[in-house]
Amino acid sequence: MNYQRSSALFEAAQKVIPGGVNSPVRAFKAVGGTPIFVERAKGAYLYDVDGNRYVDFIASWGPLILGHAYEPVLKAVTEKAALGTSFGMPTAIETELASLAVSMVPGIDKIRFVNSGTEACMSAIRLARGFTKKDKIIKFKGCYHGHSDAFLIQAGSGAVTFGAPSSPGVTKGTAKDTLLADYNDLEGVQQLVQEHKNDIAAIIIEPVAGNMGCIPPEASFIQGLKRLCSHEGILLVFDEVMTGFRLAAGGAQEVLDISADIVCFGKVIGGGLPVGAFAARAEIMNYLAPDGPVYQAGTLSGNPLAMSAGLAMLQALSKDKAVFKRLAEKTAYLHKGIEGVLLKHGISHTINRLGSMISVHFCQDAVTDFMTAAAGDNETFKKYFHGMLAQGVYLPPSAYESYFLNDALSYEDLDFTIAALEKVAPDLL
Repeated sequence: MNYQRSSALFEAAQKVIPGGVNSPVRAFKAVGGTPIFVERAKGAYLYDVDGNRYVDFIASWGPLILGHAYEPVLKAVTEKAALGTSFGMPTAIETELASLAVSMVPGIDKIRFVNSGTEACMSAIRLARGFTKKDKIIKFKGCYHGHSDAFLIQAGSGAVTFGAPSSPGVTKGTAKDTLLADYNDLEGVQQLVQEHKNDIAAIIIEPVAGNMGCIPPEASFIQGLKRLCSHEGILLVFDEVMTGFRLAAGGAQEVLDISADIVCFGKVIGGGLPVGAFAARAEIMNYLAPDGPVYQAGTLSGNPLAMSAGLAMLQALSKDKAVFKRLAEKTAYLHKGIEGVLLKHGISHTINRLGSMISVHFCQDAVTDFMTAAAGDNETFKKYFHGMLAQGVYLPPSAYESYFLNDALSYEDLDFTIAALEKVAPDLL
């Protein structure tokens, strides 16, 4: 494929934007090469500035569950924009979207909208600390909750230990209040809780991990977390920025049959526009200003364009709940096809999948946490990514990201993808 215009645009971007991108994964640092610049998208397809078409498996990292340029969302946004783009004042559509979201998700009474998943998770932790009057949190290695200081923490030399800042600018003081555990390791979490008895405000987790590839939780692990939190007076926070309204109408809570204390949303709830939200039962949410002492604010929070996009998306999903079954079936079909090709060519791999999330890891052993995800052959992944890109298939440009299928994908698109892998596979050996 020709990437001449993309290369020129990337060169120009690097002169005025750090790294040439406004979010690091877009720079292709993990896979090498020059990122492609998108010109437009429709349904299941991306079209770059050089005229190349790609079958899309990131769906803007999750929100475009019904495909690009979904007509009801476009119509809602353009009609609302004609009335004004932002007011910094209440609008009726905020309540309409809030009411619909609360009706779809189990265990929540109230919801507050923000502008990103980072804001949602950051605010949820502040609320948890204010509500419990405790300072420390537990997060899991490999789970990403945005770029707030409290979350940019990596594990130390031990498997479970105090965090250390993983980015300059994060203070040691902030890091000391973030405790690290391994995903799917309940015993490690129990040990941390006992070592810091009555000091832990919240445990935050991606209930289905999507930032070390797709990694579903083991049933005993996620159920054990819920029991532990209930017994110890710790708030269980589900970061459903990826999974909310994607895995089911009620998100991962519905699929896993687990109720969290606070739930964070993003992606789908904005219909492709920048939106985040966090929600809980009234007892917890009433601690937020202006009703309570925990301060959180945002001038553009609940802006009418984002609310109209989110409302159109959630209305479509609430009317057609079979969409989740369709997506899961398409994902299973893709899984079977990819696995068949890799087995045929003798390429070591593990595939993880839940609902419309899936990831391919080039390793033999099961991938259940960050350590096992990191054991994958990254050099093979780079060849895989660029090979599929050259065949017209756009995958996440990182071995640590989940794929997200959208309902506009046809079985012909999936067959095209499987056939593309058949062409690429000999180069992966």
